[in-house]
Amino acid sequence: MKLWAAFFLALLCLELQDGSCQAIKRKKDAGESGAHPGGKRARARQPAPTSRKGKSQSLLTQVLDKGRFLRLGPSTTLTPGKSVELRCKGTNIGWSYPTYLDTFNDSRLSIKHSDKYSQLVLTSPSAADTGSYSCWVIVCDGTECQRDQDRTYSSYVYFTDKENLFVPSAIHFEIVYLRPDRPAVVPCRVTEPRVEASLHREVPPEEITANQTLLTFDPTKGFILQNPSADLQGVFYCKAASKGTPQISTKYQLLYVEVPSGAPFVSLGASPETVRGGGGNVNVTCTALGEPEEDVRFSWSYPGQDKRPARIQTLWRLVNRGMGHTTRVSQSILSVEDMQTIDFGDYICKAKNINGETIVTTKIASS
Repeated sequence: MKLWAAFFLALLCLELQDGSCQAIKRKKDAGESGAHPGGKRARARQPAPTSRKGKSQSLLTQVLDKGRFLRLGPSTTLTPGKSVELRCKGTNIGWSYPTYLDTFNDSRLSIKHSDKYSQLVLTSPSAADTGSYSCWVIVCDGTECQRDQDRTYSSYVYFTDKENLFVPSAIHFEIVYLRPDRPAVVPCRVTEPRVEASLHREVPPEEITANQTLLTFDPTKGFILQNPSADLQGVFYCKAASKGTPQISTKYQLLYVEVPSGAPFVSLGASPETVRGGGGNVNVTCTALGEPEEDVRFSWSYPGQDKRPARIQTLWRLVNRGMGHTTRVSQSILSVEDMQTIDFGDYICKAKNINGETIVTTKIASS
């Protein structure tokens, strides 16, 4: 009897296309939800990976021995001396690294591109190689290419060296400009993120205490002066210790600057202003005032240009204007010897910096 009942129920389930047996089976399906109003059923959607994790994981990895890979985080601590290989997934990749490796055209650094990834190799790294290493995807629209900010990956790499607690610098005496409208940085970076550093004035000898508001320390940047003032001028250095042995950094000359940002302030003068035709020498001096670290580029237009010989000399110097204010004075001197009739007329000087351009004119006449 029981066997006959089971056979009957099986036949009934096969006959019914939309019956209760199918409904029971569908409810047991782990990938589907229960019935919605109206008898319709819908598959439950899983949230996309990006909605659960936010920004996608970094594509910047370090190649370890035996083919193992380590995905780099915001900071990484490595040992000097052992070659480092970094990879970034993608077919069109850009890189950035400590600028001095480009400045000195360091042959220890090499970059190679393949179909699936780009590779950066740094051989014999040292404490001086401490810095930010970044890669990014380059996207192109026709001939125009740009960096994809959403797919840029960076890691600050510390090459820890107990003999060099501070990142070595090729400059043994650096100038730091203090401005009242922006923070200033004393760039004594360290090679170990947990090292405690302090800032010291040379004369009179004293330690400048960090207070988390006006003075803070960032191991990737150095000491940050939030509201620098003229009384912080002088020679400073940083000090750190490892196992009781103190080390000091490069020395820094802090100069206070109060020059408005903008195109250079330019003046132009000739000596002498009048010359007899057929002889005499003239020097035309173009002088530009600006912020100490801003380069000024000069260009000239004058009557005998490309027809008569002329000599151009460019120089600059820092001038203390009193009350701790420092200004950069840049000059371009145009010298014309044995003046001829073709040399008389308007002499035009153009002085340009990152903020703009100033044009000035003077006339040299025949007496």
